[in-house]
Amino acid sequence: MMRYAVTHSTTMEYATAVRLARFIVRLRPAAWPGQVVNDYALSVDPWPASIVEGEGAYYVNESKFTLAAPVQRLQVESRFTVTREALDPGLFGASGPVLGALRERAMALPDLTALGPAAYIFASPIAAPEREIALWAGGLLREDMPVMDAGRALMAAIHGEFAFDNSATYPDTPPIDAFHLRRGVCQDFTHVMIIAARAHGIPAAYVSGYLRTLPPPGQPRLVGADAMHAWVNLWCGEELGWVGFDPTNNVLADTDHIFIGMGRDYSDVAPLDGTFRGSAQQTMFFSVDVAPLD
Repeated sequence: MMRYAVTHSTTMEYATAVRLARFIVRLRPAAWPGQVVNDYALSVDPWPASIVEGEGAYYVNESKFTLAAPVQRLQVESRFTVTREALDPGLFGASGPVLGALRERAMALPDLTALGPAAYIFASPIAAPEREIALWAGGLLREDMPVMDAGRALMAAIHGEFAFDNSATYPDTPPIDAFHLRRGVCQDFTHVMIIAARAHGIPAAYVSGYLRTLPPPGQPRLVGADAMHAWVNLWCGEELGWVGFDPTNNVLADTDHIFIGMGRDYSDVAPLDGTFRGSAQQTMFFSVDVAPLD
């Protein structure tokens, strides 16, 4: 078990004042097995004219707020503490259904909630089907392969073939471009794995979250810990449910991973987006700290 204090600060500056700015913040962690969140607080400066808390279209919490007065600088900060339990050791040796049966089981499941697997089988705005990625994944997967083995194979292949390079791509780089480059960041690797998994009938979701900032003594620092992190949730049958696979670090999502929200791709769980009236250039700065408490 691990306990963390998490702070996520974002500052946006505009070349000239903008008006009627509306934003959606997705930083309050959604409930997740093995994770307990306490003392969540969201601060906004200047404080908005209105703020509404609710749920997003997928498995993510949203805070929607409006700034009525002109603003040239906006600061948003999220803070909370979280306790993260270790995965059940049995999961590391689990297998789950074979791929040949998994899609049919997901489609037959009478679950229309944001956690129902059927919603994560089909194309989404960013994770659209790509023939090259499907063919690449076809060389790793078989119809008689258990889904946990398939997840490990895709995760290990991306980790082995792709280089982490935060200068190679941008937030709007299409997944197929990152696939051709064999370079990118956690967002790119997650989208490639989602496309590959869906092409072979595996329900796959995009998880937005955090990584522990400081590693345990004597262990290497995980890649991607200076910002929000992303990994893949695969639906591994009714018995195992959703299991997190981190292709950036080639590990299952465990005590170093803090869950925020889950959607079809990044567009469903982006930490902050919005609109404003005006044409000013926007500059964004952010910082993330995930500090172990014990």
